[in-house]
Amino acid sequence: MKNKVTKAIFPVAGLGTRFLPATKSVPKEIMTLVDRPLIQYAIDEARAAGIKEFIFVTSRGKGALEDYFDHAPVLEQELRKKNKTELLEILKNTNMDSGEIAYIRQHKAMGLGHAVWCARRLIGNEPFAVILPDDVIAAEKPCLQQMVEAFQENPGCMVAAMEVPRTKTSSYGILDVAEDMGTHVSVRGMVEKPEADAAPSNLAVIGRYILTPNVMRNLNRIKAGSGGEIQLTDAIAMEAAEGRPVNGYRFSGQRFDCGSKAGFLQATVSFGLAREELRDGLMEYLQDLLHVDKAAQ
Repeated sequence: MKNKVTKAIFPVAGLGTRFLPATKSVPKEIMTLVDRPLIQYAIDEARAAGIKEFIFVTSRGKGALEDYFDHAPVLEQELRKKNKTELLEILKNTNMDSGEIAYIRQHKAMGLGHAVWCARRLIGNEPFAVILPDDVIAAEKPCLQQMVEAFQENPGCMVAAMEVPRTKTSSYGILDVAEDMGTHVSVRGMVEKPEADAAPSNLAVIGRYILTPNVMRNLNRIKAGSGGEIQLTDAIAMEAAEGRPVNGYRFSGQRFDCGSKAGFLQATVSFGLAREELRDGLMEYLQDLLHVDKAAQ
């Protein structure tokens, strides 16, 4: 097995029902956060981490997602004619060269573990990343890049982790910590969505993973777990149970859950304020809003 991570799986087969009716015709992954679709943030993060091969696990109705990464000759020609070089450069970043990207269908919604397993033949005997586009992470150094660098020093499965309130553990995969070394955490196991009183810690798994090919073999062996789905956390936990290293990585950055409406709105405000050309107008509006709200009280 080589040690360099050059492949990433993007599980994007979900229906996005929490965002209906918008997602009736638009895949959730291309919903726009400020001026870029969610999937573009994930792709940019993967590229910064050195990923060269992008594997999308999709489902029926995701054609717009595939089209997004294709070249748009008519649009490019029009921008070139009008000498709009800045817009051409922005457009260039959305294009994928032939052979860089692959699409695989997940025909049944059987969970994240099953979605990852669908890409097994394209992974082969190499370590690989998994990125969930719903989790958008604002960081000075992109989260996956932090993890890839850490993986070079600590080979073995690695999951992004952050502390959550005990009352929220039932929404996450939770780490069973063997040893806490600060940024790195040695993991003895993982529990999928435990209730607060049964959670082994409050350290939650976030949607960034670097996994060894053993995980694919584990996914071949496991049966449906929590919620009747094949859980990725179960396959990773098997690595720890069989004595192979599994690490949690406390990343530096702020995570937004853009799979929820509230998280999407929070991300929109935060990313908007981070943009120099938008900051003043948006801040002024928010302050006016706050002032009106206080006056009303």
